[in-house]
Amino acid sequence: MSDQIKFIVDSLNKEPFRKNYNLITFDSLEPMQLLQVLSDVLAEIDPKQLVDLREEMPEQTAKRMLSLLGILKYKPSGNATDMSTFRQGLVIGSKPVIYPVLHWLLQRTNELKKRAYLARFLIKLEVPSEFLQDETVADTNKQDISAMEEEKDQLIKRVEHLKKRVETAQNYQWMLKIARQLRVEKEREEYLAQQKQEQKNQLFYAVQRLQRVQNQLKSMRQAAADAKPESLMKRLEEEIKFNLYMVTEKFPKELENKKKELHFLQKVVSEPAMGHSDLHELESKINEINTEINQLIEKKMMRNEPIEGKLSLYRQQASIISRKKEAKAEELQEAKEKLASLEREASLKRNQTREFDGTEVLKGDEFKRYVSKLRSKSTVFKKKHQIIAELKAEFGLLQRTEELLKQRHENIQQQLQTMEEKKGISGYSYTQEELERVSALKSEVDEMKGRTLDDMSEMVKKLNSLVSEKKSALASVIKELRQLRQKCQELTQECDEKKSQYDSCAAGLESNRSKLEQEVRRLREECLQEESRYHYTNCMIKNLEVQLRRATDEMKAYISSDQQEKRKAIRQYTKNIAEQENLGKKLREKQKVVRESHGPNMKQAKMWRDLQQLMECKKQCFLKQQSQTSIGQVIQEGGEDRLIL
Repeated sequence: MSDQIKFIVDSLNKEPFRKNYNLITFDSLEPMQLLQVLSDVLAEIDPKQLVDLREEMPEQTAKRMLSLLGILKYKPSGNATDMSTFRQGLVIGSKPVIYPVLHWLLQRTNELKKRAYLARFLIKLEVPSEFLQDETVADTNKQDISAMEEEKDQLIKRVEHLKKRVETAQNYQWMLKIARQLRVEKEREEYLAQQKQEQKNQLFYAVQRLQRVQNQLKSMRQAAADAKPESLMKRLEEEIKFNLYMVTEKFPKELENKKKELHFLQKVVSEPAMGHSDLHELESKINEINTEINQLIEKKMMRNEPIEGKLSLYRQQASIISRKKEAKAEELQEAKEKLASLEREASLKRNQTREFDGTEVLKGDEFKRYVSKLRSKSTVFKKKHQIIAELKAEFGLLQRTEELLKQRHENIQQQLQTMEEKKGISGYSYTQEELERVSALKSEVDEMKGRTLDDMSEMVKKLNSLVSEKKSALASVIKELRQLRQKCQELTQECDEKKSQYDSCAAGLESNRSKLEQEVRRLREECLQEESRYHYTNCMIKNLEVQLRRATDEMKAYISSDQQEKRKAIRQYTKNIAEQENLGKKLREKQKVVRESHGPNMKQAKMWRDLQQLMECKKQCFLKQQSQTSIGQVIQEGGEDRLIL
């Protein structure tokens, strides 16, 4: 199975498909994509099969593919039950069914193209039974069938005639046996060539794997040989740090972000549809939160704490460093991926060069010596190539001359045969050739035996008499042939008349059929429109019934004397909604007034606080002055101040 898939992938990657698959991508194709690949392969064999499966019904796809596979003589292995499973697997795009079909088609594409082209000329056209009820159509159909049978008989006679001509040759059975063996050996050669190609592909994949492993082993040995324990430990520590950073910091952050996005999306999906009232409520909440944020920002600005500023600076630096670290980690990861791709590309280039000449890539002085050696060989190669070109040109001229002579000989033979048929002596040239061959053999025998010229003249007379007997025997046949030709002309004239009648009748029937098809199409469209209108009215009726049921329930709840039942009424909710909307409107107006007077009020509050501080300061000064006066009294006498305790 793996060899089969490898062959399919290799064939699809080549001309004319150019799919660019590998084993993994091809095996991971979905059933619809696999059926599209099969349809593309069938379209390469028969261009009528070029269809996009998305625009075609599955039943039509299965019918189209099964009919073409039947024409191409594909035989799936198994009994009748397996045939039913084969059809079912073809419909659903089963891999165990489609892989053998692709393998069989891609093995013999050119042969199947020829068979598909000839099939449309070899399939019997089924005339509808309603057309055969017409006498002219039935007679024309019978005449066509009889003409085809006559052509078949003529072909059988021609084959028998060719067999008779071949049977006269020497060693007929031996040559036929050799031809059969040659055909069998050619088929075996094709099969062995396919096996050889598969083995080459397997060898190529194995060499690639071996090369990758050898390169890894070589790099590890070089790293182990060139590096010291300290450098190895340092490199391992760097790798451990990098991997630890990726595992502990980067990947958890990315995972957390993805989880948050997923949680947010799930929350959005799970929430019901929102109305205008919900939107107004959300807007009010957003406005409240914005006002709180503004207040907090103003408080923070008023405080203007220096410690918080320093911390923000350190936070900015830490965030910048973390971003740089993440960027460098991503660059390192990209560099590693790029290095791995370049190593793979280099290994592929080495494998290609090894396939060309079977040697390793040369370096340094070895490459220079190789270039000098190659230059000396190139001069010799140019001389030899010039000689080969001259020989090829001469060979082409000779081959063309041979083809022209063969073509001229065939034309002369065809002209001779047509002339013999016109004269009514078909086969005369063949008998003449036989006579010449017999005469040549006879002359050789006569030369060997030393017969005289009289014997040769007698032999010629006998041969001439045989020719005259053949001519006399063919005279009656020629007369019958003339009569038959005249009858054939009359029949062809009658056939042309019947054919013209058939064409006119067919044209009339075709026009009637097209009209009927148009009417049927129009009626189908009307039927579809009526069906859609019917379904639409049913949906509208159901919606109206639901609305009517809700209205009756609302009336019952509104009229009911039970207060709990009355509270469930929609009118009560609408009243509450209106009250809440009015309340929200008043609060928004109040918020607007507060927002407009916020700046002056803050300024006035600040002035009031300053006034309080000023009054407090005056109070403290007054109290302090009172305490000082209670201790002593200052008296002015004679221009001097005296303190009296």
